[in-house]
Amino acid sequence: MTWETDKRVVLTLDAGGTNFAFSAVQGGRQIGDTVVLPAEPNDLDKSLGNITEGFQRLIDALGTSPAAISFAFPGPADYPHGIIDNGGNLPAYNNGVALGPMLADRFGVPVYMNNDGDLFAYGEAIAGLLPKVNRQLEEAGSPKRYRNLFAVTLGTGFGGGIVRNGELFIGDNSNAGEIWIMRNKLGKDAFAEEGASIRAVQAAYGEIAGTDADDLPEPKEIFEIGMGTATGDQKAAQMAFARLGEVVGDALANALTLIDGLAVIGGGLAGASPLFMPRLIEELNGTIAKYNGERIPRLAQRAFNLDDPDQLAAFLRGEAREIVVPGTDRKVAYDPLKRIGVGVSELGANRAVGIGAYAYALQQLDQAQS
Repeated sequence: MTWETDKRVVLTLDAGGTNFAFSAVQGGRQIGDTVVLPAEPNDLDKSLGNITEGFQRLIDALGTSPAAISFAFPGPADYPHGIIDNGGNLPAYNNGVALGPMLADRFGVPVYMNNDGDLFAYGEAIAGLLPKVNRQLEEAGSPKRYRNLFAVTLGTGFGGGIVRNGELFIGDNSNAGEIWIMRNKLGKDAFAEEGASIRAVQAAYGEIAGTDADDLPEPKEIFEIGMGTATGDQKAAQMAFARLGEVVGDALANALTLIDGLAVIGGGLAGASPLFMPRLIEELNGTIAKYNGERIPRLAQRAFNLDDPDQLAAFLRGEAREIVVPGTDRKVAYDPLKRIGVGVSELGANRAVGIGAYAYALQQLDQAQS
């Protein structure tokens, strides 16, 4: 049985700094209504009470116990043990709160918690970009297949997640994929998120266009200005997103050097890919210097923009050919072109996180029973 047809029900939570949204999922699809309660970010007792109430309302509506609870919650956290230590948008959880064990005790079902970037990566790996690309490769007659994925989210922050050979990889400290804290190529000893987020696009536009901080347009408007569909400084808008593409491309180059797989981009800024993706791909396919000044390729692989029809065609085509097995008449398929592809989310971040949370719970339940 696959997650799309599985009859088990998993309860999920979309945890924001303002509201908590609870839903029940079966077969990867929401059943029933969403329950929304205040997050109460500064009052731990009220916040925990609302989390308990939200899940209880879902159970009451279902009339039966779920198979598990699985959701993303903002870190820092010890996700495998369900302990949250968030001093950012949920300051009440600072210093460590055993949220997972509390919910497991209260509802008597397994509770799985992960970072939203990780679940986004998992959702795209099992139902989004990665399987789509493998289907396209098969249809094109290519022997190439992908099993690894690095996912990034671009929005208020710069998040990341890793799926290796079909399994979520979170690291020994629940900190794998923390791309936001890589060095910012364009910053003075700054971290990457400073140049790869909503605030980065707005700040860059304001700097180039000479716009006061109080009058900065939202990123969506900056994108429209850059595309020529809204009034403003078009060159500044295009340069602002190009800067973001350069910073993301540099950080992604470091990540893909280690992961060697596909990359998917989601989050609120993903829709602006026409303005930042060309510069991102240019960065991946750029060069880096030796001490003697000689330039060598930035990556061992060639990067392709999977949302560009011409680049996608070249990516799918590769350099496939047949070679003869020595001493025999048998031939085997061979594609010597080492390549990676970068594409925008197929599912959207919220949908991918939801599918990831559901499928992760089923995987863990099945492993526990085997």
